[in-house]
Amino acid sequence: MSHLKHINKENTLNKFRILFILFAICIWVMSCEKTSSGSIVSSIEEFNKAAKGAQPGTVITMANGTWENVELRLKGNGEEGNLIKLEAETPGKVIISGQSNLAFSGEYIEISGLVFKNGYTPTSEVISFKTSKEKLANNSRVTNCVIDNFTNPERFDGDTWVAIYGKNNQFDHNTLSGKGNRGVTLAVKMQTEASRENNHIIEHNYFGPREVLGSNGGETLRVGTSHYSRSYANTVVRKNYFDRVNGEHEIISNKACGDEFRDNVFYECQGTLTMRHGTNTLVENNYFLGNRKANTGGIRIINEYQTVKKNYMVGLTGHRFRGALVIMNGVPNSPINRYNQVIDSYMENNIVINSDYIQLCAGSDEERSAKPIGSTFKNNLILGNTNTEPFTIYDDVSGIEFAGNVMNDEAKAPFKNGFEKVQLELTRNENGLLTPSQDLVDKIEFGEIKLPITKEETGASYYPKDGKAKAFGVGKTTKVAAGTNTLLDAIESSESGDVLELENGEEYLTTKYAFVHHPLSIITPSGEKAKLLSEKQSFFKIENGGALYFKNVLFHGEESPDQAGNNVISTSKYSMTQNYSVVLEDCEVKDLDKNHSFDFLKSYKHTFADSINIINTTMTNVTGAVMTLDMEVEDLGIYNVENVKIIGSTFTDVKHEIANVYRGGTDESTFGPIMTLSDVEINNSGKGKRNKIGAVLRFHGIQKLNVDNIRINDSEGIDLFMTNGEPITKISNVTFTNSSGLKTNNEPFESENIVTNRK
Repeated sequence: MSHLKHINKENTLNKFRILFILFAICIWVMSCEKTSSGSIVSSIEEFNKAAKGAQPGTVITMANGTWENVELRLKGNGEEGNLIKLEAETPGKVIISGQSNLAFSGEYIEISGLVFKNGYTPTSEVISFKTSKEKLANNSRVTNCVIDNFTNPERFDGDTWVAIYGKNNQFDHNTLSGKGNRGVTLAVKMQTEASRENNHIIEHNYFGPREVLGSNGGETLRVGTSHYSRSYANTVVRKNYFDRVNGEHEIISNKACGDEFRDNVFYECQGTLTMRHGTNTLVENNYFLGNRKANTGGIRIINEYQTVKKNYMVGLTGHRFRGALVIMNGVPNSPINRYNQVIDSYMENNIVINSDYIQLCAGSDEERSAKPIGSTFKNNLILGNTNTEPFTIYDDVSGIEFAGNVMNDEAKAPFKNGFEKVQLELTRNENGLLTPSQDLVDKIEFGEIKLPITKEETGASYYPKDGKAKAFGVGKTTKVAAGTNTLLDAIESSESGDVLELENGEEYLTTKYAFVHHPLSIITPSGEKAKLLSEKQSFFKIENGGALYFKNVLFHGEESPDQAGNNVISTSKYSMTQNYSVVLEDCEVKDLDKNHSFDFLKSYKHTFADSINIINTTMTNVTGAVMTLDMEVEDLGIYNVENVKIIGSTFTDVKHEIANVYRGGTDESTFGPIMTLSDVEINNSGKGKRNKIGAVLRFHGIQKLNVDNIRINDSEGIDLFMTNGEPITKISNVTFTNSSGLKTNNEPFESENIVTNRK
């Protein structure tokens, strides 16, 4: 019996021991969870308290929801394998909005899962790898985060979305899309020694669409600046997807030494990967897919010891600095911010298919007179039929060795030596890419033609990468009854891409401004045009995101107020960060004559149109101008429109100008303006006393101008002023009858059959 009591006592003690051990384990687990997981913070005050005590292993979890007007600051020193972490409770569910940003510094910090949208930074950076000039982040990482249209409302109030300082940092699997104001999307900063030889890794990111800025300062990615460009960065940019990033002609601007750009994809991007400054750059196995979009480019070499090899380029249309392959001239003894001579650089083993321009000694002029030396252009496949004379040579290329290059039979090689001819044979391989014969691919040791990364493999895992462009006619069609404000009501109820269908010959009067915030089509299906009238100073006001397409409608000014300065379409009076478009097809504009200066299109400063098209349209009795796009007068290379087309149209009794497009300054970082005018008749126009430019058509600083089959009768003439950038200008089949004729600044341009008749 005593033996049994002893056993029971021992069993009881064992139970207590087990319970004690379990209790201790629970306490330990809870303690570990508190240390490693931290607590969820729900306010900026709670965040600041948690950030103040950050130690190795601290995890600060931001609660799901919208965090508005917060400036997040995190300082701390984690350890390798025991990081300090800032994360979202659920990736993609923490929205940082309003005037907000994030800055962090220290060692071994990781940021993940945050989304910046519906706001902008009050400082110069959205995400900054520093908290002060001296306190930088090292060995740290930002991953699975998003910055989406987090854009300053002032178009030319510049900021940087991501600024990487320090050393050994990583920026990966993030989505950056929709930057609309001036400034680099992502920049590697090198102002101090502590940020040089940095060994940063930038990989698996999705850079979503960025519209044309219409100015310098629209780069998507920049490493370094000219001031520190002779220092080494050793930054690696790899396996990123650049999707229609069109800010300016430098998609990537490299301004440091020792950097690598490998395995990236550029989809329909205007501009080039540019080695602007710095030396010893490697550009390898990047894919440039132009799809014949305007101004799409490839790779541009400047400076010493650059290597461009095994890159694939297809369907690129860019010329001059935006060619598929470009080697620049330099400036003798160049200042650090200009163009160093190309020395000992290599363009080898690249594949160029159906791409229009390869530019050698580009930019050659009185200043840029230092020709490339010690360089090679070898074993490149240049195949296609979109331009059978792809090479443009601006200066002496004896400093470039040509060998082993292959072109198709019908194409013109720049030299006999160094180029072999083959029959053009292109097929689409199993990866969907155009490819030459495998023998040719093997001959240059290119390897498999396959995208190194897909769009789906990049960016934040939870965030869509649709990047849809603005488009007309992709939404629903709504029939709109005639009457007062029926069209206004339909506009207010519409969605992006909708079509509003008007009744034949009926009148539509608006008594309030019609604000347009998305692409919208307004059409009369066929027959007699519907008539649009307004009692306000503007019929339509285009705001951010807006675009208008009209077909077969009549604009009439009879109900407009009796005051000067009316217009049919106006942009916002304030800076716009999204580009707009206006298209007229088969329309009529009549009697815009309620007082003087009644314009058709009125644009304001710091607004920008992707396109303005007037097709098969007549305009009669207009006391103002058809389009005045000369708001940027500081001559800083800023302008108001990228593409203008006036085709098959007639203008009669227009007091001011039909088109006044102005781009001043000497900056070379932009694409346009680009203008086409054909089959146009102008009668008794441009002669109003308030027409200050003294011309009916003014083309100042247009980069590509094609004027053909124009008849100008009893009117002011054409004022043509060509500026830098090697503008392509062609004027042909123009007849001036009892008109002022053509006035130019005597720059050479292509002309044919320009006739001036006097009655």
